[in-house]
Amino acid sequence: MRVRVRYFAAAKAAAGVAEELRDVDSGCTVDDLLVTAGLASLPVFGRSTFLVNGVAAARTQPLYDGDTLDVLPPFAGG
Repeated sequence: MRVRVRYFAAAKAAAGVAEELRDVDSGCTVDDLLVTAGLASLPVFGRSTFLVNGVAAARTQPLYDGDTLDVLPPFAGG
């Protein structure tokens, strides 16, 4: 399976890329993807919000072939 991952703001800086395609195993969750990418231990990913195909998702959300995962860190501002 292949999932498109888009990183924004501080998540983009931590990941080192704005977007990437990741090959993942069937049954992979958002959290599994972060672990296999080596990102789960970085603080920004522990505080981030996730969208799968534009819909808010928990870290336990399963991913499917062709999904888009957006990683949105906390934003400051007013």
